[in-house]
Amino acid sequence: MKNVLFAASECTPFIKTGGLADVIGSLPQALKAGNHAHVQVILPLYEAIPEEYKKELSHVATFQVPVGWRNQQAHLLKLEHDAITYYFIANDYYFARGGTYGYHDDGERFIFFSRAIIEAFPYLEVAVDILHCHDWQTGLAVAFAKTIPPTPNLQTVFTIHNIQYQGYMPHTAFGDLISIPIEHFPGFEWQGMINCMKAGLFHADKITTVSPSYAEEIKQPYYSEGLHPILHERDADIVGVINGIDTNEYNPMKDPHIEVPFKTSRKKKQENKTLLQEELGLDVDADKPLFVAISRLVEQKGFHLLEHIMEDFLQEDVQVIILGTGDQAFEHSFSYFAGKYPRKMATILRFSEAMARKLYASADFFLMPSKFEPCGLSQLISLQYKTVPIVRETGGLKDTVTPFNQDTGEGNGFSFANYNAHELLHTMHYALSIYHDSKQWKQLLKNVNKSQFSWKDSASSYADIYRSLI
Repeated sequence: MKNVLFAASECTPFIKTGGLADVIGSLPQALKAGNHAHVQVILPLYEAIPEEYKKELSHVATFQVPVGWRNQQAHLLKLEHDAITYYFIANDYYFARGGTYGYHDDGERFIFFSRAIIEAFPYLEVAVDILHCHDWQTGLAVAFAKTIPPTPNLQTVFTIHNIQYQGYMPHTAFGDLISIPIEHFPGFEWQGMINCMKAGLFHADKITTVSPSYAEEIKQPYYSEGLHPILHERDADIVGVINGIDTNEYNPMKDPHIEVPFKTSRKKKQENKTLLQEELGLDVDADKPLFVAISRLVEQKGFHLLEHIMEDFLQEDVQVIILGTGDQAFEHSFSYFAGKYPRKMATILRFSEAMARKLYASADFFLMPSKFEPCGLSQLISLQYKTVPIVRETGGLKDTVTPFNQDTGEGNGFSFANYNAHELLHTMHYALSIYHDSKQWKQLLKNVNKSQFSWKDSASSYADIYRSLI
């Protein structure tokens, strides 16, 4: 069994801003459960990490981390949680501030973190065979592992969760902050800038991303955010592995946020729907088709399309609920529609995990018409709650949602190919027609009930990648 160190900028239950945290929280557990690998995890110690975890930390070591011409002090702390060892890099200058990202010196902060990962190797309780880094914040840790290797024969894996965020810095950062010989500069530079994601892609032994379709898409200029040339160079080393979800956490039989637990019962699911309708002031009718969206309100998630067709779609005998925050224009637009059709639509401009679970448990359809989507977790959660996803055929959405075919009876959702509002509207109308055909709807729900996306298969795929490296 190989010893793997996961390096990432966030992880549930300690700190979360998006799906990356869910992956880092769940995948090590799945690798351990399948006896695939021994996994340790290393993270920054942010101020926002809850005190209940901070008070359990034990001090392991204090050491110096070179950041350009300076030495910064790092404290290595350790916590055992759910039989996984988590290490935290503490430095008040970089991490004792609110939130996680969005600071002017984020580049320097994660250069420090990446170098600190390498400097921490002598103090880890289990020697590391494979360093597995995630997204741009740890891309430089892969590069450091190859240019100043902390142990002989260390292998590296770099996972792209979202290629849109790459960690750009001026090229002067190489001399000012990175502290390695100048001959390594080409492995860090991209289009006149230091690019942390490029550094990870250039130096990693294996590259993974979070769905097979996204692994192919990012080789195209439209999706690659400019990195397609290096991805073509590394084509033989890129593998797409679909994410899973924690099926214990997302379980409508055990979810504390919903009123009526259920497994596959439509009657119990409809009881959740009527309770939600009452709560939000919608017409109370268990048979009325309910469409929901739970997301950041940004164009990447397809809200430009949804905004364009909302007036037309609300002429149907349907209900729509949108939960989330984001671009002000979308917030205003969907609030306007909710005000105009108060018995048909609700717009909730906040994020609430409890409300999100109620929506998953109550809805008939889940809307996710994304412009691009590396993997997507929401469509997987909706299937867990027996809610039918309507998605655009991109990235992980294409890999996890099979369009329903009324002739063959196959498929677990609905999808459309082009990023086009009329295609979305047509697909939503088709979904409505299936909803009102009891025989077809029953078959579709049967397929939904069979859809499983636990971490078990994904963990096995990562184990194969690790074995290929040793």
